[in-house]
Amino acid sequence: MKKIMMLKNMPTISIDEGKGLEEKIVQHLVKSGLDITTAESCTGGLLSATLVNVSGASEILNQAVVTYSNQAKRKILGVKKSTLKKHGAVSKQTAYEMAMGAKKFAKSKVAISTTGIAGPDGGTKKKPVGLVYVGVYVNGTTYIKKFLFQGSRDEVRRLTVVNALNILWQVVFIGR
Repeated sequence: MKKIMMLKNMPTISIDEGKGLEEKIVQHLVKSGLDITTAESCTGGLLSATLVNVSGASEILNQAVVTYSNQAKRKILGVKKSTLKKHGAVSKQTAYEMAMGAKKFAKSKVAISTTGIAGPDGGTKKKPVGLVYVGVYVNGTTYIKKFLFQGSRDEVRRLTVVNALNILWQVVFIGR
């Protein structure tokens, strides 16, 4: 039975508010004996690179996968073709399947996924530039959060990373 929790009341944090979060996460994952795998689309490896910036990350980062294309999402992470067709690559369903696929692929205790439209092109009225979904799997539950960020392509990607790390921090170590 899949367990999904939509995070609606968790506030969005700024890039400045997220500074140093990666150090705290790496330290706590090491202390907890947990490993993590990342499955990234819109962040293109920036999330795993942010974790790798921290000394000791090799103890906790199991694998990092960039699945930018739908084909890669399907082939590597097992995202269903029907999910992509019905909901699209940028959806809570895809974020969920990416996180679950990363967990299964790497046999990690924690998995995190990012999928979104960083821009400046690619947005529609229904799915505008800045729309991002983050999924975090831990202890049998996948937490999903929808964001609508403003800013340049780089800012959207950086905001996605700090907010993904914040979700991870909140659900794994604070217990929200």
